[in-house]
Amino acid sequence: MANTYATEVAGLGTTPTGKANGGVQGGRLRRFRATVTFASQASGDTVTLAYVPAGYVFAFGVINATASFGASATIAIGTSSSTGKYRAAATNTATTPTMFGLVTAADDDALTADETVIMTIAVAALPSSGTAVIDLYFSAP
Repeated sequence: MANTYATEVAGLGTTPTGKANGGVQGGRLRRFRATVTFASQASGDTVTLAYVPAGYVFAFGVINATASFGASATIAIGTSSSTGKYRAAATNTATTPTMFGLVTAADDDALTADETVIMTIAVAALPSSGTAVIDLYFSAP
């Protein structure tokens, strides 16, 4: 049977044998937690969630809210230059833990520079009460 190597371990099939990227193979998962208190933040507002150092690789995120973000308000999670880098703009009405993460971010190379992660609010304001905990998980060697 034929064997194909995953992108992250392609070097294992070469001569001489290459090493896997320690940030994604055997790396340590690091959590960046952000607690957001709802206070009717307006559409167009942003909330700074985390400061992630260079060398980290995005894995996934989890949103856990005590109240719905509202039926109309959309939130995107990313950076100022790519607001939907980690989560495309969408509503979040769940009050149970909800995972998110775009494959286009999870399969990226390690960050080449430090990055400020923000949540961008659009379409409608957030509710006037409640909280959300947003955990961002990145791996690093």
